[in-house]
Amino acid sequence: MNFTHSEHIVQLADLFDLLGDQTRLQVVLTCLAEPIAVTDIAKKLNVSTSLISHHLRLLRAARVVNGERQGKHILCSVNDPHIRTMIINMLEHIAEPHDD
Repeated sequence: MNFTHSEHIVQLADLFDLLGDQTRLQVVLTCLAEPIAVTDIAKKLNVSTSLISHHLRLLRAARVVNGERQGKHILCSVNDPHIRTMIINMLEHIAEPHDD
């Protein structure tokens, strides 16, 4: 696969742009541990359910999170191993001590 193809670069930049929003990143991190209901994400992040739903629509469209209906609730999770690994690797990267 040619990772320098301009279409791939645009898609990757769009993904990083999407995850560059702090609220969306918090949503992804909240969905990382286990599937969680939209209302519970809103409570944890202390924001409205409608705002969380908006961010989740964008994240689902980019295949970062997915939602599964269980009764009246939609449980959101990060099931893609690529996304999961990328987020965990980036968290480990920022936690590393560094020399200035």
